[in-house]
Amino acid sequence: MARNTQVTADHNAPLVTQILAQFVAKHPSRGWSDAVDHEAHRTFLNWLGCAVGASGHEAADAALAAIAMLQPAQQASVLGRKTQVDMASAALVNGITSHTFDFDDTHLKTIIHPAGPVASAVLALAQHQKLSGRDIIDALVIGIDVACRVGNAMYPDHYDRGWHITGSTGTLGAAAACARLLKLDVQKTAMALGIAASQPVGMREQFGTMTKPFHPGGAARAGLMSALMASQGFTASPKALEAPRGMMQTVSLKNDWSEITGELGQRFEISFNSYKPFACGIVIHPSIDACAQLKAKGITPEQVERLELRVHSLVLELTGKKEPADGLQAKFSVYHGCASGLTFGRAAEEEFSDHIVTREDMVALRRKVVATVDDSIDEASADVTAILKDGSKVHVFVEHAIGSLQNPMTDAMLEAKFHGLSDNVLGKAQVDELLKACWGLGNSANVDALIKLATPV
Repeated sequence: MARNTQVTADHNAPLVTQILAQFVAKHPSRGWSDAVDHEAHRTFLNWLGCAVGASGHEAADAALAAIAMLQPAQQASVLGRKTQVDMASAALVNGITSHTFDFDDTHLKTIIHPAGPVASAVLALAQHQKLSGRDIIDALVIGIDVACRVGNAMYPDHYDRGWHITGSTGTLGAAAACARLLKLDVQKTAMALGIAASQPVGMREQFGTMTKPFHPGGAARAGLMSALMASQGFTASPKALEAPRGMMQTVSLKNDWSEITGELGQRFEISFNSYKPFACGIVIHPSIDACAQLKAKGITPEQVERLELRVHSLVLELTGKKEPADGLQAKFSVYHGCASGLTFGRAAEEEFSDHIVTREDMVALRRKVVATVDDSIDEASADVTAILKDGSKVHVFVEHAIGSLQNPMTDAMLEAKFHGLSDNVLGKAQVDELLKACWGLGNSANVDALIKLATPV
């Protein structure tokens, strides 16, 4: 039976695979402002804390048990554990743990979590190759730029189709970063991007399961392997990204090529990275912030008859689980986010633990949240009114939640978050030293000291 092979495609797309390869291979070390360099250190620090914090999670146990069956060589470290595996597996597991708590960084324009795929691949390769901290920071900036520029070009169509954009673009970012670390020439860098372009990872159907954090881990592993294969002469299409049947035109109807080429090497997407104060999907954060403000005003759960929540439709599309059964599902429940904000004034990983999620008082408070879609409200905002049992009302509107670009977490806040994640794994004194190593990474000769500090005694 004949089938329709017509494709609506852009046959005149710019050669973005080659353009990006030229940028990755040729852009000078620290070819950006001090502010960009500082943001790279903030990104690395936040990623590391998330990975260490979740290092004991059952998802990491399961992944490492499967890896052990392959009898991996001891090449690179699993953060937060006394375990070494091969480079690709270290990238996989550290990528998984960095996203397990949903507490990692977010490029808000695309809701990509860029450090998970890129930093996980970079650190594994850099540890094995004995590369410098400056090499790591350079690769991180450049890899994140590639991932987020491709994301900018395809968002929101690519995401709306069901792709988990962190994994699908993260594979390219990890490949670019590792190609940079390996000092591949332009041609081999293009091949690394081409190999990675055939490995986009992740579907949104997996949200709320262990497979969601697998996506950045899988992307890190795929990107690292793509660069290693390219270094050995493995080939790919030189137009793997932009061709009519290349990656981008296959997985998205929207392809704004100017988002890739515009101000390339001048504007760095890591500058637009943000960090989560709450361990859940970013669209819940304004609602949590609003309910935490209610708590700060003296409102208690016992006083509340009803919490009226007005949010953009995307919030309920992504996080509309009314009766989450466990912590993973609760990360996709704006109802639980509101209950946590009002009860605890925060929503760190502990507030998404199974025992908190299933507590009777939390279940009862979630059921008092009445959420209404109002698309006149921005997806980064929330409008909350507490209707009290005495008939009075207390209203809070959050335009930009804490952690957003307009209301960013400070360095001190990031350090406090790092301690909250890592102290139980490594001990406070060791975490203090690890934080110093993170801030000084760009000036370090290698990562040996940092890796040792990220390993339990």
